[in-house]
Amino acid sequence: MNVNSLQTASLVKTGADRLLANEIDRIKNKRIGILTNHTGCLSNGTHIVDAIVESNAVSVTALFGPEHGILGNTPDGKVVNHSTDSRYHIPIYSLYGKIHKPTPEMLSNIDLLLCDIQDVGTRFYTFISTIAMAVEGAAENGIPVLILDRPNPIRGVSFDGPVRNQKLKSFVAWMPIPVTHGMTIGELAILWNEEGQLGGGVRASLEVLPLQGWNRNMWYDETGLPWIAPSPNMPSMTTAVLYPGLCFIEGTTISEGRGTDSPFELIGAPWLNTENVISVLNDFQLSGVQFSSEEFIPKEIPGMVSEPKYEGEVCKGIRIKVHDRNSVEPVRLGIYLLLALKKIHPKEAQLNHRRFDILTGDSSVRKMLEGGEQPEKIFSRWSNDLQEFGKIRSRYLLYD
Repeated sequence: MNVNSLQTASLVKTGADRLLANEIDRIKNKRIGILTNHTGCLSNGTHIVDAIVESNAVSVTALFGPEHGILGNTPDGKVVNHSTDSRYHIPIYSLYGKIHKPTPEMLSNIDLLLCDIQDVGTRFYTFISTIAMAVEGAAENGIPVLILDRPNPIRGVSFDGPVRNQKLKSFVAWMPIPVTHGMTIGELAILWNEEGQLGGGVRASLEVLPLQGWNRNMWYDETGLPWIAPSPNMPSMTTAVLYPGLCFIEGTTISEGRGTDSPFELIGAPWLNTENVISVLNDFQLSGVQFSSEEFIPKEIPGMVSEPKYEGEVCKGIRIKVHDRNSVEPVRLGIYLLLALKKIHPKEAQLNHRRFDILTGDSSVRKMLEGGEQPEKIFSRWSNDLQEFGKIRSRYLLYD
């Protein structure tokens, strides 16, 4: 796979680590398809594809890649084409192009579909949409699925935000879950499967190989596992902490920091009055974060971003610094940020109706923001749905 080798003393064993260490009989003598990308590494730095091929226990007959491609070096939103692995000459089917769900032809030569991808714990991060559609495709074609579980990097404790309603189903909001779900990909897959949420209500023959040594209060950097940026604009743990709320900025006329080395930690626009916006934000007395002024110029960064908002223009920006991640409520932070921007710039700070609604999963959030509603009223809008999700979620948790 030609990924960089990373080595660390791991406290947590991923599903992939466990599979190769002592669970190889689960896949022995089978034809295997693997849904993965550059994050699919064992704790010793070996990629899952290399480890399985070199085990000589199975035949790897197909690879499947999500957004950003199987090597993770394609910018956000860019179509990824099918290709062939240069080392093993295995076909690589892109699930981020014209096709999002594996076809019967793609699955025709496999006995088992493995999934090993690092998620970031947020609904609109498309990896979980790809996983859901891959499980769905496998179910439709009678192919069993084995999820090799990985940690939720922003912990598995809290969940927040609107639960996506059916009218706003899209590839960035495929399943009816809140913005943050507090689950691992394995737990999510079981929930979707058991609750009949896959297309047409199909049920997959699904197993999850759980993590070892992980508990729900662990941040990713407490696991001992190396941080491999899951996508070009997710370079650090801090980015992942802020992303659930800062991604809302994508659906506005404000830059979300793409085209800089701090996406989702830095926002701005040429017309932004940073001093006044920060003053409003400070009045909210938000916990865990601090705000400061910082100018930046978005630019194209090969392999990371092309055509960012306000490319080449000086943006007056606000940097969001996390000083206590345990107390940050990222989804609500995003709403507070938008309220401050709308208060100071009611005309310039516009919300792109379709894009913004897809991100929040509920158009009433946009309407309330545009109507100047108080934050507590906006949060109360999703509280009942969130409680119902919590009841469902509790039935599928694999870890303490």
